[in-house]
Amino acid sequence: MAGKDDEHSSQANPDNRIELERQAADRKHMADIAQDPPTDPEGQPVTPAQPAPPRETRVVRNAKGRREVVEVPSTGHEWDGIKEYDNPLPRWWLWTFYATIVWSVFYVVAYPAVPLLTSATRGVLNYSVREEVASEIQRFDEANAPVRARLLETPLEEIATDPELANFSTHAGRAVFETWCAQCHGQGGGGAVGYANLLDNEWLWGGTIDDIYTTIRHGIRDPLDLDTRYSEMPRFGTDGMLDRTEIAQVTEYVLQISGQAHDTAMAGEGAVVYEDFCASCHMDDGTGDREQGAPDLTDAIWLYGGDRATINRMVTTGPFGVMPAWQERLSDADIRAVAAYVHSLGGGE
Repeated sequence: MAGKDDEHSSQANPDNRIELERQAADRKHMADIAQDPPTDPEGQPVTPAQPAPPRETRVVRNAKGRREVVEVPSTGHEWDGIKEYDNPLPRWWLWTFYATIVWSVFYVVAYPAVPLLTSATRGVLNYSVREEVASEIQRFDEANAPVRARLLETPLEEIATDPELANFSTHAGRAVFETWCAQCHGQGGGGAVGYANLLDNEWLWGGTIDDIYTTIRHGIRDPLDLDTRYSEMPRFGTDGMLDRTEIAQVTEYVLQISGQAHDTAMAGEGAVVYEDFCASCHMDDGTGDREQGAPDLTDAIWLYGGDRATINRMVTTGPFGVMPAWQERLSDADIRAVAAYVHSLGGGE
């Protein structure tokens, strides 16, 4: 509540005299109307006109610096007793707004801004973000040219023994990996269902740096690369080579040799099926064959999962994962760098 010393409501402040007198006159007029309602010539009561929207007063300083009281009209909006008045915007805010408009016009004229059908306007400064990025890439390529040349000349197994090459391949290889490989193998190389974990020492095609380089360069089952690593597990159920009972039996046998809970009787029958149809790739003892990319079935590491349902599905439909060959997309220096980086993650042999 305003006190008697408040400069906006105190009667002692001469600047408030007009407002206070107007308020007093309004109250007297409303009281007179309430006591003697107006009527028309026929004596019928007349509904009084709606009062004008409330107005507030402000004490401001005019152009000469003198204080004066001005009335501010209301917008007519009110929420919970809080009225909205049509106060003018601060001058500093208006000038800032006008400055942004002027700046936007300058920007549209000076820089690329207006999209066209196949490009955008160049602007009077002829500036191009693409050209700037290309220039920066070229600058870094020129700076890294000597070390990249050494990377190409150095045998793969000797990269880790050269501190400069090891440092460069770690950083360059990580950048390549995070750009092209992390989508499948994970940001840290941990893999996912159907995508190999690069952190352990279990490799379908070998984990030496030369093996990793070959796999990255030529891919796995890439139909566009004649030197791609290739193997294919038969679709025993889909192609009718085994019936459901035989697939269930060999599934139990795989569970047995991998140390999981299994049906002993069915596993015994499955051993015969395994010997006839699976041992040629996965070996008699189930330890797999890297020359064919056949996984070890005796450990707890599975590319697609090692539960009963997944193994049954793999035998029935046969997995056929594809890793693209990167030799047409990456330079040989980039492939060597990312091969060295993957080899350094902890699972390289």
